[in-house]
Amino acid sequence: MSAVASPCILVCSIDMKTGFCFGCGRTRDEIAGWLAMSEAEREAVTAALPGRLETVERRPRRETRRARMARERQERG
Repeated sequence: MSAVASPCILVCSIDMKTGFCFGCGRTRDEIAGWLAMSEAEREAVTAALPGRLETVERRPRRETRRARMARERQERG
């Protein structure tokens, strides 16, 4: 049996309205506690993510980690 992988996609910004990450749909507590969760807890969170992401309407207000990393790669040439 394989471990449930983190759903993080490096878009790390929390929607203040819903409390969900714009990228993965997890809450701050779920992100912080991911490694300490049981496989069953991770599976339950993962199953809820598609529905959560549908409720996130706004875009992050700041540059995301993924965007920053891409920009830095381009700047290095």
